[in-house]
Amino acid sequence: MELTVYLAGQIHDDWRNELKEKARQKDLPLHFVGPQENHERSDNIGEDILGEQPNSIHRDDAASSINNFRTEVLLQKSDAVIALFGEKYKQWNTAMDASAAIQLNKPLILIRPESLVHPLKELSNQANVTVESMDQALEVLAYIYE
Repeated sequence: MELTVYLAGQIHDDWRNELKEKARQKDLPLHFVGPQENHERSDNIGEDILGEQPNSIHRDDAASSINNFRTEVLLQKSDAVIALFGEKYKQWNTAMDASAAIQLNKPLILIRPESLVHPLKELSNQANVTVESMDQALEVLAYIYE
């Protein structure tokens, strides 16, 4: 049984590839999906599809609607969600994706460092499982196959 796991979180570092490699090393039957990781493509998708927009506000709005559509489709098709909150980047997209997963009744594993326990306490309380590392998140998924 292969599970589809949506990887929610910032797109500015290599955490997804690191998690995928760890899952591969554990021989876990997981298929991963997530947000558009090409930042330029994500920012330009509105104009790429709808044409040039009159200003940056409309440009961002057009891109946002298409990115939100993509996220919702992939979240709905996922069996579980891993939402990673890190120390370095703003976490707006991660919070939105985690909230959407909760609304869609998707099982949610929240990864957050100890330093973010307080600011994420409400979201953590709504997640199915909260952990502090990618390894712990993968162990939760591995437990499904025991």
